[in-house]
Amino acid sequence: MSMFPNAQNFRVDNMQLHSSQHVHNTRDNRIDGWKMLLDNVASNALHNSRARFDAPKCDEDTRVEVTKELVDWIQDREAPQRLLCMTGAAGAGKSALQQTIAGKCSTSNTLGSAFFFSAGDPTRNNLTSIVPTIAYQLGLRNHALRDAVAEVIEEDPLIFERQLRVQMDTLVVAPFKRVCANGELDRSTFPHAILIDGLDECSGEENQAELLSTIKHCLLDDLDLPFRIFIASRPEWAIRSALCSEPEGYLYQLAYHIKLSDKYDATADIRCYLWRKLQDIGRRSHDRRAQSLWPTKEDVEKLVAAASGQFVYAATVIKYVSQRRGSPVDRLRAIINWTPEGGQQTRPLELLDNLYRNILSTAKELYEGVDTNRGRDFLSLVRAYQMNFDCRILKARITLRYFNEIIGLEEGAHQVLFSDLQSLVVFSQDPSIGEWEDMRFYHLSFSEFLDKSCLQKLIQQEDFLHDWSFAYIIRILYHYLNKQNTDSNNLQLINFTRNNGWGRIDERLSSHVDIDRFSDWDGLAHFTFNAIQRLNDDLHKHELAVVVKSYFDKWKERYQKYGFMVEEEEEESISSLFS
Repeated sequence: MSMFPNAQNFRVDNMQLHSSQHVHNTRDNRIDGWKMLLDNVASNALHNSRARFDAPKCDEDTRVEVTKELVDWIQDREAPQRLLCMTGAAGAGKSALQQTIAGKCSTSNTLGSAFFFSAGDPTRNNLTSIVPTIAYQLGLRNHALRDAVAEVIEEDPLIFERQLRVQMDTLVVAPFKRVCANGELDRSTFPHAILIDGLDECSGEENQAELLSTIKHCLLDDLDLPFRIFIASRPEWAIRSALCSEPEGYLYQLAYHIKLSDKYDATADIRCYLWRKLQDIGRRSHDRRAQSLWPTKEDVEKLVAAASGQFVYAATVIKYVSQRRGSPVDRLRAIINWTPEGGQQTRPLELLDNLYRNILSTAKELYEGVDTNRGRDFLSLVRAYQMNFDCRILKARITLRYFNEIIGLEEGAHQVLFSDLQSLVVFSQDPSIGEWEDMRFYHLSFSEFLDKSCLQKLIQQEDFLHDWSFAYIIRILYHYLNKQNTDSNNLQLINFTRNNGWGRIDERLSSHVDIDRFSDWDGLAHFTFNAIQRLNDDLHKHELAVVVKSYFDKWKERYQKYGFMVEEEEEESISSLFS
């Protein structure tokens, strides 16, 4: 006699029971949704990722006021504005604050998810992985939510190829609301803080704008969701236009906006940070001059003035002074001597550039002073590694060992090259072989400084590492002048055009570059087209757009057979501009 006389084709857990009494395990032929999610997560973007082992965070007793304001806002679940946008200049300490808040939220069990963008890391400088990474972290907080996320992926394995808004609705919103409706999740106690750092380091203004729009429509417009979202970014176009008051941006009414550089003066915190760190370095130093009465009050005040509220300046000073080669006293004295008098009247990033310039100059002298390094241009080599780090040579970053071979250096040459740049560059090590396997810059501003220096080299017609590197110079120009629509970059594009930068490219193409070896004609064509469009449409510099178009027409006629061409609609667009 059957236990269930009238039952047929019913499911028990993963077992499918048919009236024929045959039993099948449906998991055998099913995909694993959670495993697919893991394959699309950017692990480097997590707040406690191994890749971010030395992530900046606020020093003890610094940024107390702003940290309290951020924590209070996150903890107030009833406050009407569920989006907080913190904007500030490069080096103002945004990432350190985000890292600190992530740690506090993790400790208090309010951290739902965190995503740290990084321009130099191809796994987290775009939108490909941000929604899966958020969904993964939220799923870890609740087993039912994890199962719900896995199930929707199993139903649509191509969800990761959908538009961002569809991904957010499918992987985050729908599963969350479903488990809440089933009584499997209490939204009033669920970890609700979603942190996103470095929006400006997400490649492409249109991608930044798409993420902000997705957050609004998917997470903010739905009042049933408990999430409070904290975004930190430089005040670039995407976030600036969304938050502006006139004309009113689409996030103006919805967001609590903290202008970090305006609202909170970091001078006192920087002073405290410098005193504490320098005295600690002095106590550990073997130089007796650093044991007492060091540093002097005058020295610290000069550094504070030079920092002009930018924590990245103070952090770079500490990293430089703490390097093992040489005395900290001598290193600090060198920095003081590099700092011009009246530094507080100078734009802060100019002083940061000056600090970078002098650190590089000192390292260059030490590197090129060794007999075996004669004939090698130090700065060109550093830029070559920078291009590899920023993935401007290939779509993916090449390992350091292989890159040494590409540019004709011996194995381990990068260790010597960067031995005196440890205050600017950090290397990760492969524990299995005990070798440096990857490098990154402590701060995006150093990479941008190298880009600006490269532009000056091109304008001054100074030679580069090899002819093959000219293709990579074009990619730097494309990235720096066209991809980042900021006031600084707009000025760079205008100055580059006025100072015969395009003429320098033409001269190099005509007399220096092996045409058959130059592989980026397509990149040069699109770079030139975008510059024409931006000068004419965005900057209203029609006379400069005419200058660039003259080179575009010249190169199109001369190099079209090599691949210098743009799409037909782009050709029509240029024609319409000058009709």
